[in-house]
Amino acid sequence: MSPLSPPPIIEAHGIVRCDSRAGTTLLAATDFSLAAGQRIALMGPSGAGKSVFLRSLALLDPLDGGRIEWHGQPIERATIPLFRKSVAYVRQRAAVLDGTVEDNLRYPFSLSVYHGLRFDRTRAARLAERAGRAHDFLDKRASELSGGEAQIAALIRVLQLDPEVLLLDEPTASLDPESARAIEALVADWFEACPDKRASIWVSHDPAQAARVSNRQLTMRAGHLGETAEQIQ
Repeated sequence: MSPLSPPPIIEAHGIVRCDSRAGTTLLAATDFSLAAGQRIALMGPSGAGKSVFLRSLALLDPLDGGRIEWHGQPIERATIPLFRKSVAYVRQRAAVLDGTVEDNLRYPFSLSVYHGLRFDRTRAARLAERAGRAHDFLDKRASELSGGEAQIAALIRVLQLDPEVLLLDEPTASLDPESARAIEALVADWFEACPDKRASIWVSHDPAQAARVSNRQLTMRAGHLGETAEQIQ
């Protein structure tokens, strides 16, 4: 990195995750940096540690070693809520609350970290439409959503908050090809709105999708992260 270059958005230094009960290493000591403008596709077999890696980057699980920096600064306990506001993890099996889709989309605005922001139904409806959902999607009961629809609702819930990093854990795993392409377009729209300030990691098992959604590809095997291709220009 040039002395004049800004620090990466996220930088991991030797982060480790272990399963103490099983006596196994889930994520070997890993150095990693994610800079603005990067769209990374992460591939690898099931159980390789991809979700563990994303959750570690998002500080959703305690690290067993190493540290993570945010814009070149250590993350103190008091700043973790702001970090998680900026670095959003979208899990493969989306969790939804009781009520309607709109209730789920409104929920983050009730949290203190989003104080001062207001839910915009019109914008949420546009995001849902861009994702290929009908005009009444926001009025659907969460309990009636398919797995794929729950994934879409979870992604919209995050996108409306304008994070600077998206950590996407197989966000189209439960979707048909047409809906998956709509989600790819939706994420592309988010990135292109501020390409010099945003970055993403997208876990996928589909090489064709990985090529579409990324400009850099990584692989993970048995908890070890590695490069699979040079950065795509």
